[in-house]
Amino acid sequence: MSIQNAMQAGIAGLRVNSQSVATISNNIANSGTIGYKRNFTQMVSQVVGDSGSVSSVDRKDIETGGAIISTNSATDLAIDGEGFFVVMKDPNNRDSSNFLLTRAGSFEVDDSGYMVNAAGYYLAGYSYEDGSLSGVGRNNFSDLEAVRSGTASMTAEISSMGSIQGNLPSSLTGTGIAQDPFISSMSYFTALGEQDGLKFSWTPSDTTENAWNIAVTGNDGTAYGTVDVTFADSGPTAGAPLSYAFTPDAGLVAPADFTVDADGNITLTIDNGTIPQTFEVALGAVGTFNGVTQFDGDYEPQQITVDGSSASALASTEIDNQGNLVGVFENGKRQSLYQITVATVTSAAAMEEKSGNAYALTLGSGDAVMNVAGSGAGTIETGATEASNVDIAQEMTDLIQVQRAYSSNAKSITTSDEMLQEVNNLKR
Repeated sequence: MSIQNAMQAGIAGLRVNSQSVATISNNIANSGTIGYKRNFTQMVSQVVGDSGSVSSVDRKDIETGGAIISTNSATDLAIDGEGFFVVMKDPNNRDSSNFLLTRAGSFEVDDSGYMVNAAGYYLAGYSYEDGSLSGVGRNNFSDLEAVRSGTASMTAEISSMGSIQGNLPSSLTGTGIAQDPFISSMSYFTALGEQDGLKFSWTPSDTTENAWNIAVTGNDGTAYGTVDVTFADSGPTAGAPLSYAFTPDAGLVAPADFTVDADGNITLTIDNGTIPQTFEVALGAVGTFNGVTQFDGDYEPQQITVDGSSASALASTEIDNQGNLVGVFENGKRQSLYQITVATVTSAAAMEEKSGNAYALTLGSGDAVMNVAGSGAGTIETGATEASNVDIAQEMTDLIQVQRAYSSNAKSITTSDEMLQEVNNLKR
């Protein structure tokens, strides 16, 4: 190697080591940045002709996770394990170039209801708009949309089905003494979300053992009809319904209607709108114990369930480990709003780094797969963020090494200069 080549090698060493210093400085500056992944400069030997030199290659330590730190914000998210949050630069742009990946999960709800992180990126997820995610494609970004939980509301849902469970005391039947009925109430929702109700009067037969009469009326006084139910008194189904019979009220006016099938399912047609409401109440199938039963003992307050709901505003949100964002509404109902996906790529280190601790896909990284959190990817931790994976002690050690290398390269240049000066002095 000539003296000139030695000087050029020293200059190349200065250049790559100064670049390494810049990288280390950037890591130290971002040691407190949420979700930051450290960069490092690798030295690569280079042969030019018969001379040696050095060049540098920048690398990213994306695969190493940072510490999970608890916060006081329920919208802060961290991924424990492999994967990235999918974010959008523009919440209204569904083009693939608008999507990025990040581990920076310091999200908060903005004034438009979107979840936005500190870098200004919008969290993306799958919407439960139709109640399920059965048709979403998880191998591209096309079905993802910006998570907008802050504006969610629940429209009224008409009640279509209810059920009654509870025990009737067998000792009150067939006594020859008339008994007062037990009264239970059931509330339901109309098509407009208004709350209405039904009353059930349970009267034990004073002449027939194990027999009860149930009168069904509306809160407005409408008498729909009666149900006669007989319970089994022996065998493996003792205490379970044995048979049902029904009688519509003589004063019931169409389109209102009242029927009961052989398994104790009451079907009411309620005349409360242009299109009457059809509402079914399950008393319990014959030979089963999943509804009304009759055993010796006391009358038990009945467990009554009804579907449907009134219109309601969002009270709060919750996010589980699978990434499901659930809305808790003021009427007490809970509804899944979005699924926050965890994306994985074949070669994360090959992604292109963007501002705001985000990364774009490249040909080298491969396509992203949108996983359910905890299935093929890490789980989502709520009320937490991921710290930078920068180790200050390691960075300071690397800085010392690079500084020494820089000084050594500078020394090789001055030494080469002195040698060249000696050559020039030979003609004197």
